[in-house]
Amino acid sequence: MGQRNNVTEFILLGLIQDPTGQKVLFAMFLLIYLVTMMGNMLIVGTVFASPSLDSPMYVFLAYLSIMDAVYATSTSPKLIMDLLADKKTISFTACMGQLFIEHLFGGAEVFLLVVMAFDPYVAICKPLHYLTIMNRKICILLLVIAWVGGFAHSLVQLIFVSNLPFCGPNVIDHFICDMYPLLTLACSDTYFIGLTVVANGGAICMIIFILPLISYAFIPNTLKSYSGQVEGRRKALSTCGSHITIVVLFFVPCIFIYVRPVSNFPFDKSISVVFTIITPMLNPLIYTLRNSEMKNAMQKLWCRK
Repeated sequence: MGQRNNVTEFILLGLIQDPTGQKVLFAMFLLIYLVTMMGNMLIVGTVFASPSLDSPMYVFLAYLSIMDAVYATSTSPKLIMDLLADKKTISFTACMGQLFIEHLFGGAEVFLLVVMAFDPYVAICKPLHYLTIMNRKICILLLVIAWVGGFAHSLVQLIFVSNLPFCGPNVIDHFICDMYPLLTLACSDTYFIGLTVVANGGAICMIIFILPLISYAFIPNTLKSYSGQVEGRRKALSTCGSHITIVVLFFVPCIFIYVRPVSNFPFDKSISVVFTIITPMLNPLIYTLRNSEMKNAMQKLWCRK
């Protein structure tokens, strides 16, 4: 444990070394981050201020937007500043803090996406029981489970990494502090911890990716019985389409990064950009552009103001 004190800060190599490319990425990521924050906060404000959007689906969507905003904030501002900095350093404490927040909100989002897949399943496959199954208590319970799941997942990661001995090498070939880049710097055998990361992060990604897909597998069958209700069928398919797009965007890169033995590939950084920076921006766009109720509520609320 005493060895760890040798490393008080890490050097992040970032995405690219080319100064011109860094300036281009700075402008691009700054724009993406601003759009992410505005889009997600707009959804949160609209849901909580519109009486018409009090159904569980929109409450979950508001919490997804809060998670996306904080998740993006755990990585984007540091990356954006580093693109213009000569020396890209992060203290040991700040690195552990970033790792914890990133996995807390990323983990909670993973669990919330399953909850959000359960909601349309109940609405379409068990419409008569929807109000009893998705009552206020159940919705609060599901949100609490998502947060507790994210917290437990993140705490396990943090405990393992913060207790590793870092006694020399401190250059992280990445733009964020994450599990695999940090494990490769430790001065001890990390094989066992690597397995726990795969079991913790990888298994969560894999199992939870399959669960929404199973719930969506039942929906098309049920929709066949909506023969006369073309509008209801179209709306249900649109909601499911939006959700499946988000699930795939978030989980496929996550599975690629975490469901494998500890190793760092050059393209890991590009894949990490997808789920830490691009997906939090796309979530509000995908949900609002394909949802007429959301668009109407936004027009009523913000045009009136």
